[in-house]
Amino acid sequence: MYPQICVNIEKLKHNTKTLVKMCMDKGITSIFGVAKVLSGDKTITNAVIESGITHIADSRIENLQLFETSELPKVLLRLPMLSEVYAVVKYSDVSLNSEIETIRKLNDAAAKINKIHQVILMFDLGDLREGIWFENEYLTIVEQILKLKNIKLLGIGTNLTCYGTIIPSAENIGILNDIKKIIEDKFLIQLEIISGGNSSSLHFILNNNLPKVINNLRLGEAIFLGRETAYGKNITDLYHDIFTLKAEIIELKSKPSLPIGETGVDAFGNKPIYEDLGIIDRAIVAIGKQDVYPGNIWPIDKNIKILGASSDHLIIDVTKSNYKLGDIISFGTGYGGLLQLMTSKYVKKEYEFK
Repeated sequence: MYPQICVNIEKLKHNTKTLVKMCMDKGITSIFGVAKVLSGDKTITNAVIESGITHIADSRIENLQLFETSELPKVLLRLPMLSEVYAVVKYSDVSLNSEIETIRKLNDAAAKINKIHQVILMFDLGDLREGIWFENEYLTIVEQILKLKNIKLLGIGTNLTCYGTIIPSAENIGILNDIKKIIEDKFLIQLEIISGGNSSSLHFILNNNLPKVINNLRLGEAIFLGRETAYGKNITDLYHDIFTLKAEIIELKSKPSLPIGETGVDAFGNKPIYEDLGIIDRAIVAIGKQDVYPGNIWPIDKNIKILGASSDHLIIDVTKSNYKLGDIISFGTGYGGLLQLMTSKYVKKEYEFK
């Protein structure tokens, strides 16, 4: 059945094992395998779990719930909602937090089920997503956390490149190191985890200049697409083609390349610009923006060009190729495309074990 996203499980295991070894050889003692792009797919997630990660991490508590019986600790990446604190302490062992009110509610919920819930206090070092602003007072918050009987302050962390695209550097990680020292000296404790970011922090390891303070990374895109995300470079010895989108041609006709008549806006409120290439061979493939945006995928056949898409139709120029009705077209995908494809219930998942 098409469309489908085909996943090579052996390549996925290779990437995971290679990254785990690479990180641990440089002093990283814990690696969160970030599975949020997988939309709870058990076959793919289990392959990552079996390949050496120390924790399974996701942004949706519903996905972590699917792995309730897994022996690996489970980490909720997105800051918890007040309305889900009971589910958070039930289905996750660790959560990332920045709001003391939420942490108090987690403590109350954990007390009711006689559980200790661990938190990583997040600091914003300039990327402007989640976290306590690094220049603001935070010791009062730490003091309050340490008084909660059913909460353990596991460590501190930061997130970079996801919103403000700020690249991890010796300077901003140095701020995290300063925060660590201040907290430990003030309260005479030792923080177990200093989480230095996501796949964008891998450039430290690749360049042999990992700041000593970092002992945890949260890896997703590097595992699934084989690249670091600070500079978008492929990582040597990793596979970059684990996921392949396959979709079927449902119409194949020669037509003008320029629409005829007065143009308005498309179904998504945009007014596209068309290039007049004369008569071309146009194929319609059975997938559309409801499943993935065309800018997030690319044809593996270099002779094909994506022209555009509606909600259910992807239109491609196959003038330089030799396809027929019913043929299957293969596409590569970026992280955003993979997230959309894995989330769409209309895209079938197929697995290769070789």
